[in-house]
Amino acid sequence: MADESLDLKKPVESEDYQECTNFVVQTIESIMKDAIDTGRNKIIINTNLKLGIPMENVNKIAGPFIEAWAFEKFTESLEDEKNKYALINVEAGERLNMADVILQFKKTRKRNSSVTGHVDVKATSTDIANSGKSPNITSFARIRSAYITDPDYIFVILSIKHRVSSTRDHETKMMMGIMEVVDFNAYDLKYLSDPDISYNPALGTGQIQIRDIHYVTIQIRTTWEFCQLLDKKFIASKKGYDQWLEYAEQNGWIK
Repeated sequence: MADESLDLKKPVESEDYQECTNFVVQTIESIMKDAIDTGRNKIIINTNLKLGIPMENVNKIAGPFIEAWAFEKFTESLEDEKNKYALINVEAGERLNMADVILQFKKTRKRNSSVTGHVDVKATSTDIANSGKSPNITSFARIRSAYITDPDYIFVILSIKHRVSSTRDHETKMMMGIMEVVDFNAYDLKYLSDPDISYNPALGTGQIQIRDIHYVTIQIRTTWEFCQLLDKKFIASKKGYDQWLEYAEQNGWIK
């Protein structure tokens, strides 16, 4: 664990944080469910390959398609005249942003009139065993710093399951791939249980991972408790305490 003698910055979230994150997660799930229930869950991919999309490697190309599909569904909800989801803004995360989509909802709060959710879209294939089972989420230093900058930071993992089939267009004789979204799950990263979160020291400051994205347990905790959990997993890795202290000084985690 971090040296208790250090005067660390301890982020404190708003009293309504849990209410806000539950609202964001449930609304995201409602938008996804509506898209599937109304048949708006298919992505058509045309190709001139005689054998169609190589199914054994479909997971390698699925991510960008699924991210684009999710962004489109959020945008459609925003543009819907009824706007039953109280969406007021939808943005695509810039390159290297931790989130793929940033959603802003209208919500009455004590000190604000809106709530923002940062969404990381993860695609997993039902056709390939263990596809996307343990994805990298984001770098340790970036997510740790994000919670220091904004204790109310809501980072949602949107796991989307899909399956792919191929059929031949009778007129063009070209193969047409159909990527179909069949299931989903959304949850606040901060509320994942200790065993569900792992740390991979490879790549930069290391990557936060989910052990099995298909089976997670929710554990309610504060922002500061989550920062402590991240620190514990980092320090327990081969990088150790000295490297953690260096990052803490570089990123302003110490007062």
